[in-house]
Parts: sequence; structure tokens; C-alpha cells
Amino acid sequence: MQPSFVVALDQGTTSSRAMLIDAQGRAVDVVQNLFPQIYPQPGWVEHDPRDILSSQLGALTELLVSNNIAPGDIACIGITNQRETTVVWNRETGEPVANAIVWQCRRTAPLIEKLCSDPAVAETITAKTGLVPDAYFSASKIAWILDNVEGAREAAEAGKLAFGTVDSWLIWALTQGEVHATDVTNASRTMLYNIHDMCWDPWLLELFDIPESMLPEVRPSSGEFGRTANAGVIPGVPICGVAGDQQAALFGQCCFEPGQAKNTYGTGCFLLMHTGRVACRSTNGLITTIAASAPDVEEPEYALEGSVFMAGALMQWLRDDLGLFENVSETSAIARSIADTGGVYIVPAFTGLGAPYWDAEARGAIYGLTRGTGRAHVIRAALESLAYQVRDLAVAMEADAGVPLSVLNVDGGASANDFLMQFQSDILRTPLRRPQNTETTALGAAYLAGLSAGFWTDVKALCALRVDDDTYEPGMEDARHAHLLEGWKCAVQRTMS
Repeated sequence: MQPSFVVALDQGTTSSRAMLIDAQGRAVDVVQNLFPQIYPQPGWVEHDPRDILSSQLGALTELLVSNNIAPGDIACIGITNQRETTVVWNRETGEPVANAIVWQCRRTAPLIEKLCSDPAVAETITAKTGLVPDAYFSASKIAWILDNVEGAREAAEAGKLAFGTVDSWLIWALTQGEVHATDVTNASRTMLYNIHDMCWDPWLLELFDIPESMLPEVRPSSGEFGRTANAGVIPGVPICGVAGDQQAALFGQCCFEPGQAKNTYGTGCFLLMHTGRVACRSTNGLITTIAASAPDVEEPEYALEGSVFMAGALMQWLRDDLGLFENVSETSAIARSIADTGGVYIVPAFTGLGAPYWDAEARGAIYGLTRGTGRAHVIRAALESLAYQVRDLAVAMEADAGVPLSVLNVDGGASANDFLMQFQSDILRTPLRRPQNTETTALGAAYLAGLSAGFWTDVKALCALRVDDDTYEPGMEDARHAHLLEGWKCAVQRTMS
């Protein structure tokens, strides 16, 4: 009897989810468990790795039990995870030596500033990793643990400690310590991995003073990562797919060719464009990263990545702090209740402006207010600001990659907003495609695992599953398009420090 399902484990920043995916790519069931966030002091963010593990294993167990899943029902497991978050544990006991340092944590910013005071060092880091040197990535977090946890450096140099991003921590636990591995996408977010030579880079390890013995084996995203052996989980299920959350979403959106892109509308926005076998170096402050690939792809594939800092967070601010609406789902109808914003623009630079402007000192502003400005104008201007920011990133990506954006695949919470999606298509002058199953991060992990296990035959079979997409076609007049963009550019310029 053939297995009926693939299980996707989606380990995020605030919750762990387990999802049951059938052969048609449908999410049959999902179980989600929240876990605590730890803020030891301002700017610091931590997770207890045991909370991550218990919440994820709990979700998996509940999913299997509630659906009466028998051992032969599951073809394989795929894992996707919050990226950059750093776990260090003892190889002999399996216990973490400290709390995980979360990707959001800024405690290591002074270390990055010190190491990169020489511009040549910063340039070499970017050339090797595709990343802009920042505390965001894992390297400085590992160094901090080694230098600040008593006995950690001595144990690491003796070969007793293991480092991993969250995927590695889960794989280690699920295989009862048999496998210490990560995939190429997560490795590419550590700032220790050379994305051209496809290896842990000796120069970077020396720069951050990290023993290579700590590091996991790097494997393709679609391939073998061991078999389950953890108590409470069906034994012997192969783990066949692993990818960081944004690369998993790119794969789940069936973006397999250069120029294909996806945007996830979450707290922020993450826009990724597939660039094929070319690691495009950005001239606009975008990140070059490794893309997840199908198992029959022998050479590494790459993507450009850019982030919008304030997306869903802006709408939350309007709701929770200004009280302009009760539920975000109301905003589409409110925005459509008026013809335009009346000249109002919001530039949500609450924590500065990211790519392509990179102005950390800029702060948010609302422009064009008149006595006739009302609640609906502000709400519509907020939604439009998300679309303008995504367009800025898309234009930068097209310039860097030399490939036009043919279609933008969308997912995440705000992709359900029909006004925003139509305006996004209009301002991009590009069609938008929204899948019926917007759980594309988990779906990407399932696809990677299922291809490796033979549950799906090839990427053409995955593309064929997308039969009910919602699409949005651009239809804005040229004069109005030019007028709106000129107003946005003016507002951004006035906001910059």
C-alpha cells in the first residue's frame, strides 16, 4: 500500500506547526503550538531550545494521533524553520548550553561593527556569503555563546559542542543524535558558508573564532536527513527535505526558473527572486542566497532576497495603537469605499528604511494630510505603502538580476486582501498569482521531501497541482500610475534622514 501523506514541520519564530499534506498538495490538517519568547534585556531575544523541541514534537504527535495515522501512511517528513536562530548543545548529553539566540536579537551588533571596521573585511564577507554583515546572521551569535557561556569555548575546542540552526536541532532530536546536518539554504544564512565554493569557509571560521568541529554536515535541501527514532513519533520515517522558511516558500510557490519570484506578506515582507545558477551580486543592498532545489538539480541555484520591515506590523499599529479598525479583514472594503487616498502617503520607516534606500535613521511619517482626510484615507494609504515598498524591491531585483519579473507569486496573511493584491499588480504592472493553499512555506518543505522520497515525480507534477490560483492583472492607466509613483518617491525622499 502506497503512503497517503507527507508531514511538514514548520518551526517558526513564535509557534511550531505540523501539517499533513496529501498527494494533491492539500493541507488535510494542521496542529499549531505556541511557545514562549524570552527578552532578557532590551534588544535581546531568546528561545529555550527545549521549548522549540517540545512544541514541535507535541504538534507532530497530536497530528498523527488525531488523524489515526499508521506507520505506512507517511511517506516522509519535510522541515522548514525560522532562519539564523542559533542553538549550541552538548554532543554527549544532547542538552543546550544556553538559550537559542533568535535571528531578531541585536546583542552582537558591536562585535560585527568591530570586525567590519575595516571595509575590506566587510567586502570579503559579502563576496563569500552573499550577505550584508549583520548581527542578524548566525556567525556572531555562535561567537557570543562561546565567549560568554562558562566553559563553552573549552568544550567546543575539545569537540564536545554542536551548533545548528533550528533545522539541525530538530533533526538531531528526531534521529536521537544520529544525524547532525543542515541544508544548503540554512547554511547560507549563517555567514560562515561560502555560497560559491559550497563549503564552510576557513577564513570566516577564523574571523569569528569558531571551531569547524561544531558545524553540521551540509546536504542538499531535497535528500536524506536520517530517520525518526524519537519516542512518541512513528519510528523509521525518513526526513527527506529541509529548507529555511523563505526558500521553502519560494519552492512551495513553484518558482523554479530565473525571474520567478514570490512575496510573503507577514509582519514584514520577504521578496525572493530565483536567479538560476547565477549568484547575482546586488548593487542595491539586496542579499544573495542559495535557493532550494529539486533532487535532480546537480548545480547550486540562487536567489536574490529583499525585506520590507513594516507590513503586517503597520496594520497592527493602525488597529492596536490608533484604533482605526477592529479586524484587518475589514481594510479591503474600507480602502475600496473611497476613490483614492486624497494625496495621503504613509512611509512606515518605524525602524528605518531598508533596501534599496538603507537609511537606518529615517523614521515613519504621514504626508498630505488635509482637513478632508479621514480614517479610510489613512487605511488605504497604509495598504498602498506595502505595495510601493514591494515594488521598490522588485525594481531593484530586476536591475540586479537582469531578468524581468514575469509574475509575482504571493502568500502570507495580507495576500488575502483583495484591494492590496489588485493595487500591487497595478503598481508593479505585473500579474499576481495567489494559490488556494497559501501555506506555501510548509508546502515547500513537503514538496522537497516528497520529491526525494518519490511521493511526487518531478517539479512538473508540482506545477500541475496549481489549478485554482487566484490571479490579478494590472489595469491602471499610465498617467495615474506615473502620478502615484511620483508622489511615493517624493514622500520617501522627504522621510530620509
